[in-house]
Amino acid sequence: MSVNSFLGDTVARTIIKLVVISVLVGMVMNVFDIFPMDIVYAFRDFALNLWHRGWAALGRFGDWLALGAMVVIPVFVVLRLLNYRRGA
Repeated sequence: MSVNSFLGDTVARTIIKLVVISVLVGMVMNVFDIFPMDIVYAFRDFALNLWHRGWAALGRFGDWLALGAMVVIPVFVVLRLLNYRRGA
């Protein structure tokens, strides 16, 4: 497997694309006052909260999962049934 096929383009073009995207993302993060260490601290705080509060910290996630599934699963089934009827 060659480097170009792994990167999807030549090395130079890939580097240029990454530089441009990095600058744009950096500008957006600066506008919203988000810094890389804020992201690290957010992950750290989540892990500490999980450790200190136990698995109850994930309870809200489970609630969101159940609420979303109550909408998503029936819609998915209906769409699959409609696709199945259309394809038959």
